[in-house]
Amino acid sequence: MADSTGREAVAAVWRIESARIVGALARYTGDFALAEDLAQEALAEALVTWPREGVPRNPAGWLLTVGRRRAIDTFRRRAARDERYAVLARDLGEGGTASGGAPADPAREAEDVLWDPDQIDDDVLALMFVSCHPVLSREARVALTLRVVGGLTSDEIARAFLVPTATVQARITRAKKTLGAARVPFAVPAARERIARLGSVLNVVYVIFTEGSSASFGKDLLRWDLAGEAQRLARLLSRLVPEEPETHGLLALLELTAARFPARTGADGRPVLLEHQDRRRWDRSAIVRGRAALARAERAGRGLGAYGLQAAIAECHALAPSVEETDWERIVVLYEALGRLAPSPVVELNRAVAVSMARGPAAALPVVEALADARELAHSHLLPSVRGELLVRAGRREEARVELERAVKLCGNDAERAVLEGKIADLG
Repeated sequence: MADSTGREAVAAVWRIESARIVGALARYTGDFALAEDLAQEALAEALVTWPREGVPRNPAGWLLTVGRRRAIDTFRRRAARDERYAVLARDLGEGGTASGGAPADPAREAEDVLWDPDQIDDDVLALMFVSCHPVLSREARVALTLRVVGGLTSDEIARAFLVPTATVQARITRAKKTLGAARVPFAVPAARERIARLGSVLNVVYVIFTEGSSASFGKDLLRWDLAGEAQRLARLLSRLVPEEPETHGLLALLELTAARFPARTGADGRPVLLEHQDRRRWDRSAIVRGRAALARAERAGRGLGAYGLQAAIAECHALAPSVEETDWERIVVLYEALGRLAPSPVVELNRAVAVSMARGPAAALPVVEALADARELAHSHLLPSVRGELLVRAGRREEARVELERAVKLCGNDAERAVLEGKIADLG
């Protein structure tokens, strides 16, 4: 029982405090990759020690103390007179690790660890900017952010994205080597650079949430843990960078979208389309939080950005009593604004859906045909799925069948594929 309790305590503390610990170690050592390794070593030591000796009074301080002592040992091995070792040694008062001395009790040292809230915020923000640095690939940014900011293990990240654990570990290792080779400093970027880099951070959080809200592969439509982690990161960002409206816009989008999660699947786990959802099951508290975040983005007075506009669209759905009573004309206008601000074939496809709801399928089909001709969504099931639905509503059933069958072949998610197959069956 004690062993189980100790391990559960390690997992809980790590999930809450890992970003602070890695950030503090990165600031102390000036080496992001080393800091992450040191934090993992401290975690491994806690998994052995806490179940045996009990959870320390200051668990986060214990982990940080062990990590800092490991840093001293590392620097000592690199160079006995390394200036960084001397600085760290003074900070820790040698921490019981001096040559010839007995190891000190990390629990006792941890009692002296003080967390400066302002410094913590700077550390965590710097950690997010480094993890999402543009020099890294999108896959590497996602994996590294979930690992060092979210505190997820390689196994958890691998399960979330349905890839082998070895693939996740390789991405994280390559990412740390790339950051080291590019000499990316551990620091919050200067004000001018921060604006440009913030987009990369927001995009990573959005990608994580998107995979959680509509899984690309597997049998489940939703990955609640992944979407929840993205929401936590978005809340953190909105607190750390409150002056940027898009941090609030992203949080609003995630909250308003997640509000519909409870009604998006039935008791059997099968997806429930928007028009059939029981809106009484929507999370009203999430809607309130999302609308409050959207209001904060609007109060900035700079106009809504791409995430804010998507949040405004989600708000239209959240406030509507039914699909028929939704303000589809406003949604069309919002998608037009989004298309000018952040053009993409997916935005244009969503605009087509809104146009079909506001003005009928005949008005939307030319938009979808233009997307098909452009072939930017040639490998996505979304285009033939929407096209098939519009053709059904237009009474062109045989053409619709062809499109829906194409969508089934392209769809990687079992739950979504079952919905498409059901639509084909309904055609007779």
